[in-house]
Parts: sequence; C-alpha cells; structure tokens
Amino acid sequence: MGLEIVVKDIQEGARAEASRIKAEGDAKASEILNEAKEIQKKMLGDSLAKAEEDLQSLHQQVISSANLEVKRITLNKRKELLDTVYKQTIEKIKSMPASKKEELLKHILNKHEASGARVYSSKDSEQIVKKLTSLNYAGNIDSIGGVVLDNEDGTVRLDFTYDSILENVYEHSLKQISDILYG
Repeated sequence: MGLEIVVKDIQEGARAEASRIKAEGDAKASEILNEAKEIQKKMLGDSLAKAEEDLQSLHQQVISSANLEVKRITLNKRKELLDTVYKQTIEKIKSMPASKKEELLKHILNKHEASGARVYSSKDSEQIVKKLTSLNYAGNIDSIGGVVLDNEDGTVRLDFTYDSILENVYEHSLKQISDILYG
C-alpha cells in the first residue's frame, strides 16, 4: 500500500504542477493576447490617422488643382472675349465711312505733317492721303488705315496706322478693360 500512496502523491503533485503550469500558461497567454490587442489597437489607430491625413492631403490637392483649372479656363475665356472685342474693333475701323476716315487722316496729317518728308498709307487710303498732304507719297503699307511718316533720311519713322494705335491702346489699357468687364 505504501507504493500506491507514493504513486498517488506523485500523481497529485504532477496534477497540481500541471495545473499550476497551465494556469501560468493561461495567464501568460492572456497577457500576450492583451498586449497584442493593445498593439493592434494602436496600429489600427495610427493607420486610421495616417489614412485620414493622406485623405485630407489628397482632398486639398484635388481642390487646389480644380481651382487652378477653373482660373485657367476663366482666364482663357476672358482672353478669347478680349480678342473677339479687338477683332470687332478692327472690323468697325475697316467699315468706317469714307468721310470719317478722311477726317481722321486729315487730323493726323495736320498734327504731324511737319515731322515727316515722306508718307505711306494703305492702298485704300492712298488717294485721300495724296489729296490731304504735300508730303512725298512713298508707297503702300499693309494696314487697316492711318499713315506712316518718315523724315528725309529715314532715321525717324512715326507710325500712325490704326493697327499700331489700336494695339498700343489695347496693351496699355488691357488691365483697365479687364477690370471694367470683369470687376
């Protein structure tokens, strides 16, 4: 009987040791599992924060890009409109009555004739210019109207063509024109 008691004591001791080891293992597993859950929560939180930050950055880029595109389209449309107005102005000048053209040429020549020795004009204005001035008529220029005056040696050239006057006014007044049209 003594051996049975020893075996029983050993078995009970082994069971108690196994139970203690199992409890320690369960506690360690629970601790590791809890740490893993905390790490997972932190990683998930960090990932969500990073994703939200990336999304916000992407959203800002899309908005900035869209705003730039809208500005580009708006500026292109404004430029198209201004170009259309410029072309319409040229057409208005071309279709001016002959009396008005003669009046403008007379004014230009009276004011600047003393500065030149030769005069150039468009083919359409040639007869009017010859009638209005005593300057030597030097030939035709490609222009919608107006005159060009040269001094005797050709060192000074005064351009009073409607093309150059309109272009000069347009370039110097572009901002003002834009402000009037678009505020």
